[in-house]
Amino acid sequence: MTVAADQLLDCTGMLCPMPVVKTSKAIKTIEVGQVLEMVATDPGAPPDMVAWAKQTGHELIEQTANGGEYRFWFRRTK
Repeated sequence: MTVAADQLLDCTGMLCPMPVVKTSKAIKTIEVGQVLEMVATDPGAPPDMVAWAKQTGHELIEQTANGGEYRFWFRRTK
């Protein structure tokens, strides 16, 4: 499944907590119902982003891992 993103956030090369901080800021710049795609290379990103989605209530639609690159698609819910 390929999710169409309304905005792309590139967090490659950043370490925790920067992907979470940047995602928190970026999700506020899109409309409710829109999708933010975030790309990271930090191996800690998958558990961090799952926890962030649960804490904030934004929907984690999909996540992929490919050769050290992690992609996440979040739908803004509020």
